[in-house]
Order: sequence, then C-alpha cells, then structure tokens
Amino acid sequence: MRRVLVIAFPGAQTLDVTGPAEVFAAVGRVAEETTRAHGAGYEVTLASTEGGLITTSSGLRLDTVRLARIPPARIDTVLVSGGDERAIRGAIADVRLGRWILRAHGVTRRLGSVCSGSFVLAALGLLDGRRAATHWSACERLQHFRPAIAVDRNAIFVRDGSLWTSAGVTTGIDMALAMVEDDRDAALADRIAAQLVLYARRPGFQSQWSDVLVAQSNTSDPLGTTIAAARKRLRQLDVPKLAKLAALSQRTLHRRCLEQLQLTPAKLIERLRVEEARALLATTNRAVKSIAADCGFHGPERMRRAFERELGLGPRDVRLLHARAH
Repeated sequence: MRRVLVIAFPGAQTLDVTGPAEVFAAVGRVAEETTRAHGAGYEVTLASTEGGLITTSSGLRLDTVRLARIPPARIDTVLVSGGDERAIRGAIADVRLGRWILRAHGVTRRLGSVCSGSFVLAALGLLDGRRAATHWSACERLQHFRPAIAVDRNAIFVRDGSLWTSAGVTTGIDMALAMVEDDRDAALADRIAAQLVLYARRPGFQSQWSDVLVAQSNTSDPLGTTIAAARKRLRQLDVPKLAKLAALSQRTLHRRCLEQLQLTPAKLIERLRVEEARALLATTNRAVKSIAADCGFHGPERMRRAFERELGLGPRDVRLLHARAH
C-alpha cells in the first residue's frame, strides 16, 4: 500500500488538503476488490509541524499527525498544500517544516505542491531549473520570487521528474488523479473522477484560463460566450470578427478585454490559438504544419514564435513534454 502524506499548516486552503486526500482515499473504495488482491490502495495521512488540530482557511479544523514522528523514507508521495499569503509566509519561515521537506525530497518517490504550496518548495530551492505551476494570480510573484524557475503560466499542473506542482485549488484534484493514473491506469482514475462527480478530467497542459469561468463571472457580459464561439473560428479569426461575435465595437471590445482578462483582443486571439494548438499537439499525431493552419497561424514559424511568447517552449518541445499514446 502506497503512503501519501499531505502537509498542512494553519491557514492552509481547505480544498488543497482535502481534494487530493479524497482522490487517493477513493482508490480503496472504487477498486476495492483489486485493492484487496494486490494492495494497490493508498494510506493517506494529514500532517503538520506541531501535529494536532489546525484551522484551515475556511475555519474547518483538521486533525494532523506531528511531522517529526513520520520517517520520510516510508512515504511514497508528499504533497504540500497552499494557503493565503500570510499562511504561506508562515510555512516558509517554519524551519522544521523546511528541513523535513528537504529530507523527504531525497528519499520519497514523489514530492508535489498544490496551488501556492509551490512557494514553499521554491523557498527551499527545489524548483530551481524546473518547470512549475501555481495559481494564475501568483505566477508573476513566483517568477520574481525565484527567477530560476520556469513558471508555466498556463498549465493546471506540471510534472518535472519526481516533482509535481499544480495551479489553483481544484487542480490539486486533477494532479492527484494523474498520479493515480501514473501508478495504476487511466480507467481507474476515470472511475474515481466519476465517483467524485467531476465535470471532466483535465490534463496537465489544459489552461487555467477558462471561458466558462469568464462567462460565469458576469452573466450579463457577452465576453465569455464570445470566447467560446471564437474557439470554433480560430482559422479565420481576427479582431474585427471577434468584435462582431461579441456585438461590440472594437474599442469597447478592447476595453472589456483589458478589464476582465488583462489582455488586448489580439493577445486574446493568440492565446486561444496557442491553447488549441497545444491540446492538439498533446493528443494527436498530426503534423505541426497542419495544426498551425487549423488554429489560424500563418505557418509553423508564426506558431513557434507565439508558443515561445506564451509558453517559453516551441511546439515540438510541447509535444515531447505532454504527448500521450494516441
């Protein structure tokens, strides 16, 4: 039985702790017969530096084991939860927590973080020279905090060797499901996702940025539905056509995009194209030239430049990093 340790601290984001914990705990329920036969479940432990009850961001109190009582060598997977800025500053300043994580990094099979927990790993130097994800609102701060990290501003989770990092809150669930798939198989991970009534299992390369959330943020604003419609018209899309889809003047569209997305309409179109091309590179064997054409890039070279602006990687590198068996 694999042992999973989720590290929490006062002010930790509740779902950062409980979301991944529920995924791993569900393996024993969803695959009960297989678990009995092969010992394939997970033993999940919540831990903190002091042990005992801690109060999370929502006021929920969780009972934790004292970290010093847990030998890192006996743990398969360690996940560091996130929290608000004050909670993360406290975790970074916790010398005992840092020492334990550094020991664990040397002996455990997998070490990861959820949301702003990436700052705890970053403060220890563990993400230097690595690709990493964090909440979209903290990407710039993480890059400034530790310039040696290759912050992936788009991915919902990133795996770089034995280190895993995820973006905001619920993406810890997606990352935990990917870990289950890595340990077992996709079918089991899919069954767990169904049991948890997830809308869909999201791959790590999927963008944090969602047109559904944009639409829900202000139901009276046409921008969200416009983005959804634009995704289906990328081949011929330009700013005037995007404005027409939104039934707005180009000037009003420009203002709305800056207000809601901190993007110009042209940059929005480029990001949509990169997002679609990235998914196609990861999930199909189609030629780069064909994908570039369908996504509205005027040739592979323009797509390459757009990828490097948005992702810091070229299309071929993205395919190598994310491609699954087709």
